[in-house]
Amino acid sequence: MDAMTATPSGSSADVASLSFEQARDELVRVVAELEQGAPTLEESLALWERGEQLSARCEEWLLGAKRRLDAARGEGDDS
Repeated sequence: MDAMTATPSGSSADVASLSFEQARDELVRVVAELEQGAPTLEESLALWERGEQLSARCEEWLLGAKRRLDAARGEGDDS
């Protein structure tokens, strides 16, 4: 069992503290491990759940970035 399989079910609290790049990189690792096939169904489910948490975190970052860009565009239109 490698380090990723040993800790796939980290809490959602620790996911909330990840930067976009950290969440994205871990999500890539989780997907790669799922594609290789985890040894047990329980490990596969834990990886899937972790991937869902990481995906949601990335989406939060991207939506926040979009809001910032939209706000910046709106500020530029007022001048």
